[in-house]
Amino acid sequence: MQLSDQLINRLTAGLVAVIIGFTSSIALIYQVVIVLGGTADLVASWVLTLGLAMGVTTIGLSYYYKVPILIAWSTTGAALLISSAQGYSLNEAVGAFILSAFLVFICGITGWFEKIMERIPSQIACAMLAGVLVTFGIDVFNFMSDTPFLIGIMILVYLLSKRFIPRFTMLMVLVTGFSIAGFTGQIDTSSWQWKMSEFVYIAPVFNFQAMVSIGIPLYIVTMTSQNLPGIAVLKAHNYKAPVSATLNITGLTNILIAPFGGYSINLAAITAAMCMTKDADSDPSKRYWASIAGGGFYIVMAISAATLVGLVASLPQSLILALAGIALFTTIASSLEQALSDSYYTEAAIITFLVTASDLTLFSIGAAFWGILAGLLTLWLLPRK
Repeated sequence: MQLSDQLINRLTAGLVAVIIGFTSSIALIYQVVIVLGGTADLVASWVLTLGLAMGVTTIGLSYYYKVPILIAWSTTGAALLISSAQGYSLNEAVGAFILSAFLVFICGITGWFEKIMERIPSQIACAMLAGVLVTFGIDVFNFMSDTPFLIGIMILVYLLSKRFIPRFTMLMVLVTGFSIAGFTGQIDTSSWQWKMSEFVYIAPVFNFQAMVSIGIPLYIVTMTSQNLPGIAVLKAHNYKAPVSATLNITGLTNILIAPFGGYSINLAAITAAMCMTKDADSDPSKRYWASIAGGGFYIVMAISAATLVGLVASLPQSLILALAGIALFTTIASSLEQALSDSYYTEAAIITFLVTASDLTLFSIGAAFWGILAGLLTLWLLPRK
């Protein structure tokens, strides 16, 4: 493969990952700010802060460790804040964000989280990853009933590109999806306008009740629903994950950016998987360049935050979810293949997959954590064949 082809694939993988990550959860962040009494301008400040932090840490960690590490904001954390942050002020919420980040930092310093992850078999990690991602694959076909022409053409282009020009598969799907949505009038450009983003400082207030109600649940969700799958993604793709170092960096960074709206950053899982496939680079040892490209696009996204908040609102949801699902087809298939590669782990892997793919939530902890737990319990209870 020529260098120019590799560069295009890396840039495409990074761009798709950032587009999916940004568009899939920006509405949640917007809602969090409104719940806390903020305005649309404050949303732009939060996205500016988070984008710069994610970009810098992604580039730094990926380049230093030569591993495709993608840092993202906590989507599940934002969903949690919509309910748990009600009744508290922005200042009290920021104090809780700092507590959550400090607890993540402690996990990195002590190294206990990394020791636990090293004991999880790769088959179980792959099964959990497949369970996390499978709903995105299913959504591609769920949304076909709403926009059959758009998604149908995207899938057709995906298959034809895989057959004839596999190097540029996702680039072709991306261009096709946005072109069709634009030509059919599904993208409203009337409200697009350039606007510079600005930082807004929020002084933290350390309210005990807010820290218990917001900070601790945010920490638990970030570790179990975000960092745990993020590490599993790296493990499933045979990368040595610098777990403790990543927790140190993200935790410390999060403490610094919390007063500007950095509620939680962590290892990405779903979008990170897009930078770890053959579509990103045929050489696994060079795929970290795809995540570095993603870090660069994060920074561009951050600078353009005020404009992008309005732009994203104009995109059809079916386009974004279809793009995410199609980009993950290969990862879902390879994860299932690895999860079922050893007959000893088959039943435990299937149970992990099913629990993770479910909507199970207990004690504010999502299905990814319970999937891992169910798989390990199955391994312990069933006798070796």
